[in-house]
Amino acid sequence: MKKVKLLFVMLFIMLTASLNANVPLIGGQVIIEPGQSDAEIEHWFKIMHDNGMKVTRIRMFEEYMHVGDQWDFTLFDKAFKAAEKYGIKVFATLFPSTPNNSIGGFKFPLDDAHERQVVTYIEKTVNHYKNFKCLLGWVLMNEPGMGGELPKTDYTKRKFEEWKKQQTEPAYQSKGYTKLVNFDEERFLVDYTTWYLGWLANEIKKYDSDHEMHVNNHQIYDNVAEYDFPAWRPYLTSLGASAHASWHFGYFKRQQYPMAMFANCSIIRSGAGELPFWITELQGGNNTYSGYRPFCPTAEEITQWMWTSIASGTQGIIFWSLNPRSIGEESGEWALLNFQNMPSDRFEAASKVALFMDKNRKIFEDIRPFEADVDILYIRESLWTERKIQYGDLDDSTYEGRHKGGVMKSVLAFYEMLLENGVNASIAEINEYDWDKKDYKGKTLIIPNQITLPSSQWEHLRQFVKKGGKLIVEGLTSFYDENMLCLFQTGFPLQDVFGGSLQETKCIPGDFTMQFGSDKVNTHLWKGYIYNQKGKIIANEGNKITATRHQFGNGEVVWIPSLVGLGGRRIGNYHPLSNFILKEIQELSNHRFTRNYPGIYMQSFNSGKNNYSLVINKSGAQKNVELKAPASKLIYSDKNGHLSRTMLTIHPEECMIIQWK
Repeated sequence: MKKVKLLFVMLFIMLTASLNANVPLIGGQVIIEPGQSDAEIEHWFKIMHDNGMKVTRIRMFEEYMHVGDQWDFTLFDKAFKAAEKYGIKVFATLFPSTPNNSIGGFKFPLDDAHERQVVTYIEKTVNHYKNFKCLLGWVLMNEPGMGGELPKTDYTKRKFEEWKKQQTEPAYQSKGYTKLVNFDEERFLVDYTTWYLGWLANEIKKYDSDHEMHVNNHQIYDNVAEYDFPAWRPYLTSLGASAHASWHFGYFKRQQYPMAMFANCSIIRSGAGELPFWITELQGGNNTYSGYRPFCPTAEEITQWMWTSIASGTQGIIFWSLNPRSIGEESGEWALLNFQNMPSDRFEAASKVALFMDKNRKIFEDIRPFEADVDILYIRESLWTERKIQYGDLDDSTYEGRHKGGVMKSVLAFYEMLLENGVNASIAEINEYDWDKKDYKGKTLIIPNQITLPSSQWEHLRQFVKKGGKLIVEGLTSFYDENMLCLFQTGFPLQDVFGGSLQETKCIPGDFTMQFGSDKVNTHLWKGYIYNQKGKIIANEGNKITATRHQFGNGEVVWIPSLVGLGGRRIGNYHPLSNFILKEIQELSNHRFTRNYPGIYMQSFNSGKNNYSLVINKSGAQKNVELKAPASKLIYSDKNGHLSRTMLTIHPEECMIIQWK
């Protein structure tokens, strides 16, 4: 009898563990407004429950719960009670009032009185909702990020002056040259954002230290230079992102949106460090008058964006939104449900993915992306510099690499090229990379066109190469220091590491090709020539050297001071560059394609003891894709694709998940 009881206990424990497994949660933002009926509110939570969705996000509008001296939480209580009834977890987003009550919210207090209002709002709201069992956590603020501009308020001006007084003179002084460019505002904005998010977290912890603390950035490819993710980690339990193609993916064509999602996830995953990350807002519906590029996602795109996020290791996805706002900005837009509160084709697509994961929990428990074969670094100061020095016709595409965005597009070019080879890569800010290893043998870093290389990173790169790392440097990387001193003009500090210095760079508007062995590599705008001292020449034009390889310590630097990444991106052909770069990566997994397949993206991940890859076809045609190693099983296909050991047959717009031997 005791054995039988023990067996039941073990089965119960196993069942409980299965139910609590860390499978990514799927859900939608529920917009709560005065005028909604009790039946409507309950319907939204029931329809999520019935379709495999287990999480929501609710924006806690102070305007709808605080009038005059009276606080009335009745409207939001209905939503929380419905969430508890249907087993839906809630992320509650703090949303104190501002004069215009914008859909995006404010990023810093307007004045001291507004700061006191925020304190009171947090006290009232957190104390009221902290005991609801459905509460998962608090979103500190909706979408921090100012687009590089400081608020024009006396409050911010005062904080700026206080910050200046706390700064000390840096030891490095650009070799004694006069500093003509000042990046104080940019550095302050990074610290200001970090301070305010921490301040909000501390205010919440006065009343609730048990629930999660979360924040979702936005417009990642523009705003990332404002974010110091490692500095946020001490007061967060997870990091998130808004990923709206119509607002945030302006650097991409529509067929590249899955790649944009992969890159977005990679940046956030790196920023989160050991913390989990979420896609806190994912575009769920049509734009009418909002968005830079209004459009309506297809059901296929919803499926693709979800799988890219899941394969990247997200803990959850919350669509913006389940139901549309009824009044004001974005009213009648963005929703998964139609105006009759019934599922759209997009909702049905999201539900299918959620239910598939639920039925295959063992595959999707605790997904972890493969360790990257190669890391691609961006540098915050490069984005600052690029923004600072814009002149001329920004609409002239022949100068794309020189315009705002050229630095980040170079990073994205190399990332896309590697995805089209099925090679796992990560994107990280240079300060997020682990520079403390004793040995970098087998590690490859790519630094594409990062025009500013701060003095704080010179020794890091020196030691990385010296300890066995492979460094691939492209474009105008290291042209400036942090004060816009031209490093090649004043004695290049890494000349011994690179094996030489830059002789000159020529501006050639538009696109051209450069010879690399038997391949002509597409190049854009800038052609750099190397003043070579110790490097081995790997590309040249007569007596002009265009690329070198240099051994330093136990490692190596490959240097191409021309825009070969952006050159391939602009014409949609990475094949020649790919032939060269893949030979340079120190250690490559065999879980990849045999060659570059334009418009076919692959991301690999593991779960438990098994390895998997997600493959998406955005090429516009059916493709036969050859794998470097045999795969054992087709786990998922939404268009009846086929796997035969090392050959995938994949249809246009199809998502497939394969399991490797």
